[in-house]
Order: sequence, then structure tokens, then C-alpha cells
Amino acid sequence: MDLGTFLHDKRIIVDNVLKDIFSSLQTTPGMLRDAMEYSLFSSGKRLRPVLAIAVCEANGKASDDLLPIACAIEMIHTYSLIHDDLPSIDNDDIRRGKPTCHKVFGDAIAVLAGDGLLTEAFRIMTDSHFTYRIGPKILKQIIFEIASAAGANGMVGGQVMDVLYDGKEGTKNILNFIHMHKTTALIRASVRIGAITGGAKVKELKKFTKYAESIGLAFQITDDLLDAEGDEEVVGKRLKKDSGKQTYIKHYGIVASKIRVEQLIEEAIESVEFLGENSKILSDLARYICNRVA
Repeated sequence: MDLGTFLHDKRIIVDNVLKDIFSSLQTTPGMLRDAMEYSLFSSGKRLRPVLAIAVCEANGKASDDLLPIACAIEMIHTYSLIHDDLPSIDNDDIRRGKPTCHKVFGDAIAVLAGDGLLTEAFRIMTDSHFTYRIGPKILKQIIFEIASAAGANGMVGGQVMDVLYDGKEGTKNILNFIHMHKTTALIRASVRIGAITGGAKVKELKKFTKYAESIGLAFQITDDLLDAEGDEEVVGKRLKKDSGKQTYIKHYGIVASKIRVEQLIEEAIESVEFLGENSKILSDLARYICNRVA
């Protein structure tokens, strides 16, 4: 199967499971549900759930049991974007070509929509209606992976350092901390839960982790490059706004950043070669991350 068809088919599957999840929110106040759905169903790439699914299947196991968990990761990712766009953080007006959640629903509802998505994600993962086919030991490990990646030692910690060093000189070490935590942590968790659900052994999990960290960092450097050189209409958000932030462009320049992305993609592809023919989709996903324009 070619990557375009794979992405299309998996996005439809993920969207259908997300719709099923939201059908369970029957007593949620209408405006809160509208705000959550507005951001969650706004034509995102669904990269994180697709990665989890792809890794599980590449390891030779069907991904049906994993789908609610993969959707929970997308809900956590969406919450982070809503909060990231708020006036007190990045103050962005446009996301995925549409007004951001707080521009449509106001700051208070946007904060609560993010809170709702984050908390509901953990309800989904612990609701036996959705995860009864996953053994308790594996499920506990999966929830630990995701909570660790999303929390103070992961994505939130990276976001805090991004805020604290906005407008400051910073260092390459600070830059690496921000990129590895703010962006890469949740991508790494997506890949690792796919591997864990797929029955990966310790040695294989280490290689999947290397794949995840390589594509996660490549993803963020590509974001840095798009901010500097991208087309706002294509990318779907305001660009050239990261001049005060810690970016690869700031610390390494555009040429070195592009070379680093290529190196990371090659490292990612090499790390999953042990899968043989089953590595094709993961290799194609790595190249897709490197070559994307939005």
C-alpha cells in the first residue's frame, strides 16, 4: 500500500473512533463540546495516532485494540495546541487555516476545552468499554508511557522552557531540551505504545524508540524551517513569529537545519530496517515528515 492511501484510510478510522468517543459525552455542556470538537475535527494530520497504528501493524499485530488509545493521544495533542495558542502563551489567531479555539469561543472556554480533552483522554484509556481487549499489565504500561510524555517531565516541561526562554539568547542544550520534550515526547510515546501493543521485545522497543526520537526531532526542525520559509496559506497558521524563540534556525542556520533533518530521517529509517518489508510504511512516514509543507 502506498503512503497516501495508508494515511487516508487510517485518518478515516481514527476520525470514526473519535466520533464514537464523543457520542459518549451526552451530558457535556453544549459550548464545551462544540469547542472540543471544533479543534479536534479541524483537519489535523493525525500523525500521532497513525504512527501508533503503523508501528503496531509493522510489528505484525492488528491495531484494532489500540485505536481508542491512539485517539486519546490525539485528544492530548489537541489540548496542547489549544493551550499553546492562548494569548498568555503564543497568542496565535489561526490554526490549520481556521480561527483558533479561543478566538471563536473565548479564552475561558478554550482553557476548559483543553482541560476537557486532556481529562477525557485518560477516561477513555481507563474505560473498559473502550479498552477491555487490552490486558491490565499492558494497559498500565501504556498509560504510564503517555502520562510521562504529556506531563511535567515531558511535553508540559518542554512548553514551560519554551515560554521561559522566549526572547532570550538561550543555548543549544536548551534548544535540544525544548524540542525533545515539547514535541518529541508525545511522538515517542505514540510509537512506543504501538510497539508495546504489537508485542515488541525489549531490543525491538529500543529500536522503535530511536525511530521515534529521530522523527520527532526532525518534525520539530521542519516546523522551524516552515516558520522561516513556509507559505502561510499552505501551512495554515501565522509564520515568521518564532524569531525570539529557541529554534534550530536560530542556533544552527537554515542550511545546517536542513542537513540535520536529512540525517535524522536516515537514522530513523535505519533503526527500523530489522522489520524487513514491514518497515516500508514507517520509512515512508519518516520521509513524509521531512518533506511536508504544512
